[in-house]
Amino acid sequence: MTDCKNLPAAVARLRRLFLCVALVLPLAPGASALAQGTALKIEGAWVRASVPGQSGTGGFMRLTASEPLTLVGLQTPAAGVAELHEMKMDGDVMRMRAVSEIVLVPGKPFDLRPGGHHLMLMGLKAPLKEGSTVPVTLVLRDARGAERRLPVQMPVALRAPGAAASSSGSSPAGAHQHGHKH
Repeated sequence: MTDCKNLPAAVARLRRLFLCVALVLPLAPGASALAQGTALKIEGAWVRASVPGQSGTGGFMRLTASEPLTLVGLQTPAAGVAELHEMKMDGDVMRMRAVSEIVLVPGKPFDLRPGGHHLMLMGLKAPLKEGSTVPVTLVLRDARGAERRLPVQMPVALRAPGAAASSSGSSPAGAHQHGHKH
């Protein structure tokens, strides 16, 4: 007969191991994910392709948290600076600015999209070519204040996955062009 006294502890150790693996393994390009350790579902992640001489570009995705989380930053080796940004109308002028955090309400999808909140990669170290991927690490804070990191492999594209060829954003910089310098 098997000794079941240690079974709960063994199951707990296996669960912790699975959560650690889920946090370390990057997502396949274009994949959706629910990383158990971060309670965050990521859908439609992508980074807009760039051209030689272009210093910045945007990253986009849909985030759905299953617990209270706050996106507080990001990191990538592809750019000198990576920030959370928002674009919004100020009178009749569209303005972009860095934001310190994005609160994710459990069960409510939050879109990082062109023309709204997005990831901003500035000081690109090389042009981002369509069909390649960019490693990005999302930095999250949970309700207890603990920081969590979630690596994501983001595919590089000219437009959102599944976007019609006639949609806006047909140029590499698309709707994400801006004139300010960082």
